Amino acid sequence: MSDFNLESSLLSVLAILSVGLLVAVTGGVAYLTTMEWRDRRRIDNEKRGR
Repeated sequence: MSDFNLESSLLSVLAILSVGLLVAVTGGVAYLTTMEWRDRRRIDNEKRGR
């Protein structure tokens, strides 16, 4: 019975870790996309002379 509890605990930790990593990667991609959009907009505005 203790093997089941250990296995269940390990799977729970791995599931939480994988969700955390997924959130971190998604947040990083969103951040990089936003920064690229802002830079592109700033460069376009400088080219137009604003």
